[in-house]
Amino acid sequence: MVSNVLPVRYLLCLRPRPVPPSGSGRPGTLDLDGHEAAFREISSWSEYAPTPLRGLTGLAQRLGVGSLWYKDEATRLGLGSFKALGGIYGVYRALEGAVGSAGPSRRATRPRGATTAPTGMRRPAALGSGLTVTCASVGNHGRAVARGAAMFGCRAVVFLPSHTPPGRVRAIRELGAVVVPVDGTYDDAVERAAREAMEHGWIVVSDTAYPGYEEIPRHIMQGYSVMARETLEQLPTGLLPTHVFLQAGVGGMAAAVTAHFREALGPSCPRMVVVEPQEADCLLESALADRPTAARGSLSTSMECLACRNPSTAAWEILAEGADAFVTIPDRASEEAVALLASGGNGDPQVYTQPSGAAGLAGLLAAIREPALAEALRLGRESRVLVFGSEGPPLQERKS
Repeated sequence: MVSNVLPVRYLLCLRPRPVPPSGSGRPGTLDLDGHEAAFREISSWSEYAPTPLRGLTGLAQRLGVGSLWYKDEATRLGLGSFKALGGIYGVYRALEGAVGSAGPSRRATRPRGATTAPTGMRRPAALGSGLTVTCASVGNHGRAVARGAAMFGCRAVVFLPSHTPPGRVRAIRELGAVVVPVDGTYDDAVERAAREAMEHGWIVVSDTAYPGYEEIPRHIMQGYSVMARETLEQLPTGLLPTHVFLQAGVGGMAAAVTAHFREALGPSCPRMVVVEPQEADCLLESALADRPTAARGSLSTSMECLACRNPSTAAWEILAEGADAFVTIPDRASEEAVALLASGGNGDPQVYTQPSGAAGLAGLLAAIREPALAEALRLGRESRVLVFGSEGPPLQERKS
């Protein structure tokens, strides 16, 4: 069923779906063994700490749902975004693979918190000067890759659309990366990074998968799954969400959370709702076509971190099976969600983010106001809803 009535356009995928038995690890998802490997590595980093899960009881009452939880990524690893989990871990796995393919070497033994490779990282003496990682970004992934390069002793080159705000460019350069502006969109930057990597022998650490390039994006999604694990551990004892609203650009975060919840919870997995900007709806278009399909909109949106033309093929493989609905929202919905979070009140804390970070909550607002969608999703006063605040406020507004 597709609705073109404002403020949302949506596709329901509520047909019976096979839910995997816990820990199945079958193809087309992210297995729990891979998650455990990611968690062991990430939790060993000196700056690692779980981000808070905030209960928004007052807002839940205003919206007419039973419970509302907000996973707040504003403090993640000092970078202010969930992207830090996947980008840094992606660099680690990419370098590990490159070192492994070069033959055996002595394992490094560095103290926890070292600014080069962590304990257990296979590292030849020439790693710092000999390897370069590269990626495309609109900001957060580029910062994560730059941080990973600094941690593990290699060089980073980050390709950014030329319209990227100066604050994001500066933040990436401050972490030691070379920044290359690209005329065009994020997708143009992805193509440029891949081309330059081929020419120069660099290692691509992309958070979007495309034909012939899926291994590193899967590792990056396993990094994101640490956020899902934390959430399950932080929820009140005996309570699970009935609905999860997940914002998506190429789909990596939405797929990582969906895969982890399905693997960890099996038949108890909540309804998973994917939320996109109206002008950058590649996942809804993919769901309509039943194959990876480009967005048809302008990509002009205040949800800048979600402005992607093409879906990640690895993410789509998971969401095609695991998502229960795809919803697109106008910019004003995410901007309203930002304001609601910042206002606090009725016992809720004030929470600060930006339109991309509030898009999941905006999807909930839109679904509640679309009676047919709310009814189909069984969204009401008994619902327990989880949303992810995928990033903090704009860089210029952060205190650190």
